Amino acid sequence: MKKTPLLNIALSRTIASMGHGDILIIGDAGLPVPPGVELIDLAVTPGLPDFASVLRCVLSELQVERHLLAEEIQTVAPPAFAEIERLKGTLGEREYMPHEAFKLLSRKARAMVRTGECQPYSNIALVSGVTF
Repeated sequence: MKKTPLLNIALSRTIASMGHGDILIIGDAGLPVPPGVELIDLAVTPGLPDFASVLRCVLSELQVERHLLAEEIQTVAPPAFAEIERLKGTLGEREYMPHEAFKLLSRKARAMVRTGECQPYSNIALVSGVTF
């Protein structure tokens, strides 16, 4: 059995297959998934699992070079943003973009992870780094 906190097979497999520069998006329950992008649906019910818990688990396995956020998160400031701030040392450089641009970026994602989070703009794009 794995020693890391992440137990979901599909998510763990996706992270293991990512290369430098690949994008993994962790999104709230309402973020649209473009056709052709793999969806890893973890949502069970509103709020379960929450965005922050999924982000922490993903960071236990994924080396992140930089991350991208919708600029709207700065004004709406959901609890997810507080967790992103707390974890910023493990997230690399930060870039903001309009939410509509974030949705366009999602077309390039290796996969999207849907959480049960229902706070608006609780979305992050993680760009894979290297461990060497």
